[in-house]
Amino acid sequence: MNNSILNDLLKQYEQKRLRHLRDTETRKKELYLSNPKLQEIDDKLSNISINTAKEILKTNSQNSLEKLKKEVEFLKKEKENLLKSLNIPQDYLSVKYDCNICKDTGYIFENGLSVMCNCLKQKIYNLEYNQKNINNIDNQTFNNFNINLFSDKPDKEKYSTDISPRENILDIKKAAEIFIQNFDHPEEKNLIFSGGTGLGKTFLSNCIVNALLEKGKTVMYQTAPVMLDNLIADLFAKPENQTGISNNLLTVDLLVIDDLGTETMNSMKFTELYKIINTRLLSQNGKPLKTIISTNLDLKGLFNTYDERLVSRFIGYYDIYRFYGDDIRLKKQK
Repeated sequence: MNNSILNDLLKQYEQKRLRHLRDTETRKKELYLSNPKLQEIDDKLSNISINTAKEILKTNSQNSLEKLKKEVEFLKKEKENLLKSLNIPQDYLSVKYDCNICKDTGYIFENGLSVMCNCLKQKIYNLEYNQKNINNIDNQTFNNFNINLFSDKPDKEKYSTDISPRENILDIKKAAEIFIQNFDHPEEKNLIFSGGTGLGKTFLSNCIVNALLEKGKTVMYQTAPVMLDNLIADLFAKPENQTGISNNLLTVDLLVIDDLGTETMNSMKFTELYKIINTRLLSQNGKPLKTIISTNLDLKGLFNTYDERLVSRFIGYYDIYRFYGDDIRLKKQK
């Protein structure tokens, strides 16, 4: 990871954290001016907190603590009713962080250690990897999924099935939604989207990516050729020039590998690809990881292209879905 990127991001985090704190103070002052009673309640709550701490240090008297607790509950209820009468949300005076997990610090405590929050990890992934590979992803969501782009007419001669492209894509969409819902379940399989270009593989992958980002998951999006070239380059780079891409690929919550089968393969690249696929199948410190692979190859093509060890992982640990129909990009242009 580039240290300058991390330092720049941490500066941004500090700036937005301070901005959110200032915004909260501004809202509080404005509200206190128009509703002095609210400030009076908050001042009493603050004093009780101080008195509680003193009481614990002095006597640790259970009766005194219970009395203070009842006072706090009464004042909180009074504040709640006052805000409700003013038609003001209960969290109006709370700090509104971009990330409520790390409170916009970029780090959280986990098992007694300070570790990077997923929100900061994702920003680094976006800057170092994803921006080069994902275009217009914000608009590629399930809400924008246009089923009318897929034909509702079966064509067994053309598609080798009685199921229409529309029925097929609806089945795949349902599988994608189940994948998101069960993402943290170890038994939930990974996904392979197989089919020609312009059939919706990338769009559906991006729908999944957006849904999981909203859930706070980390995502890396890589095209197979670029990913493998970067992995090999990192292997031979001097320690000070290494990017850490291998560790990121092995630990990110969701890895999307696009265009599998278009890379120029050799024994070293196969070894790295197998390591990525196989290692991600193993739970990392009890944390299930998932992978989505998009490829123009069908199952026979995978067997013809890759070693049996790798294809066996695909068959055993991935649900494979075939995309077919007309090129939807052409339909969008009409």
